[in-house]
Amino acid sequence: MKRFWLVVGCVGTFMAVTIIVALAVPREIGIAIDKVVQLVFAVAALVAYARQRNGWMTAAMTSLTVALSAWIWGQQILGVQLPTSTLAPLGFTLVPVLCLAAVVVKAQQRRADDLLPNYRSRTVVVLDGLIVIGSLFVLTWVSALESLTRAWAKEGPGFATVVAHPAAYLVLLVAIVVMSWTHQSVRQWPMFFVALAGVAQSSSGWVFAYYISKGITSIPTTADIGFMLCPAFFFLSALAPARNRQPTSGRMRTADLLHLFVPYLPLAVTGLFIGWNTATGGRLNPIEIYVGISVVCLVIVRQLRTMMDNVRLMNQLRVSREQLRHEATHDPLTGVANRSLFRDRLESALAVRDRARPLILLFIDVDGFKAVNDNHGHAEGDIVLRNVAARLQNSVRQEDVVARLGGDEFGVLVDGGDADDIGSRLLDALAHPHEVHGRVHHVHASIGVAQRFSYDSTVTADEVLGAADAAMYTAKRLGKGMVVVHGSPLPEMT
Repeated sequence: MKRFWLVVGCVGTFMAVTIIVALAVPREIGIAIDKVVQLVFAVAALVAYARQRNGWMTAAMTSLTVALSAWIWGQQILGVQLPTSTLAPLGFTLVPVLCLAAVVVKAQQRRADDLLPNYRSRTVVVLDGLIVIGSLFVLTWVSALESLTRAWAKEGPGFATVVAHPAAYLVLLVAIVVMSWTHQSVRQWPMFFVALAGVAQSSSGWVFAYYISKGITSIPTTADIGFMLCPAFFFLSALAPARNRQPTSGRMRTADLLHLFVPYLPLAVTGLFIGWNTATGGRLNPIEIYVGISVVCLVIVRQLRTMMDNVRLMNQLRVSREQLRHEATHDPLTGVANRSLFRDRLESALAVRDRARPLILLFIDVDGFKAVNDNHGHAEGDIVLRNVAARLQNSVRQEDVVARLGGDEFGVLVDGGDADDIGSRLLDALAHPHEVHGRVHHVHASIGVAQRFSYDSTVTADEVLGAADAAMYTAKRLGKGMVVVHGSPLPEMT
């Protein structure tokens, strides 16, 4: 980076000396120095971009080199009077068009931290550019362009090319500014120097157009300063390093503010200018009226698009929150509730004071699951666990809670019913063979049950879970594939 800024200093010093010399010497010599320096930097930029294999910028610099060569040949050697009818105007006008294509291609290199990555937001970016371009057009038309056009209408059609050239650079500048709000790849030093080249070329282009419209063919050397600087800025843009810095929160907030307010600033300035013009006796012609109405319509469409984006983002936020909430309370493998959610539901059920039906908690341990894992792998065992969870859900009501408590242990919380009947129904559901990848697996279950028939503030969720767990171990001790209700006459192992 230090080496690049050293090059910038050298180029800046060289251009300052060249401009001073061009202004000090006679006009003919100054123009010759001006054009030769432009051509040298244009060729240098062409070579630099060609080495980078940047197709669009190489094409742009080729167009600039050809245009400068044609201009020098026509004006300095053949003595063609301005505005020239050679290839030069077309080449100059193509440069910003090709640069715009390069900017668009660069913007496609999106990063994860770029703002507004969706298609609607890209539409908003395009609308912002059109609003800025339309506002600038009305402003320049009211202030100067209309008089220039009227003056040139008497001289010939060539002025359209002279006007199109700086106008195309304005479009390029607007595109760079608007895309830089939302694209990290455009918010880089190379694009910054391309924008400086556009400012320099467009400034001298409008001055050049003004002189031509007045019939002045002997353009002063001072009007060429922007033309002289433009190829040098293009050369620096080819050398400028691109750094992918991670944007800070402050930069992101600044980008947000620019995205919200900047499109309306040129519109507000244009509105004030037109208001002052009409207040002082000026009249609006049809072009100003139609373009102004079009800009207002674009602003309305932009607001509608922004509102649609906001609604969509709110929906995405709601869905994301629901998804995060679901992931925090559900088992990722089986999709049933996890231990945390099961405990919360159990605590809520135990807090019911006027209980009319028994609260039944079933603690289920899958027997034979370890053999599936050991003999056929965890992937096949996971499928069996998902089958177990699905069968448990299908065997109880929708309002009942099924949870995976860990490993091959599940819990079922049922409000009301007969514990023995529910346990038998779950045993039957789990006893059916599981067919996975053409293999049949037989697993069973040992079920322990804990019940609460009335409210008791001293009973905790851990105590109820512990009672059901103890009953489950009793079922395993008695031979597996059984249902044991805590507090039944059967002996329990704790």
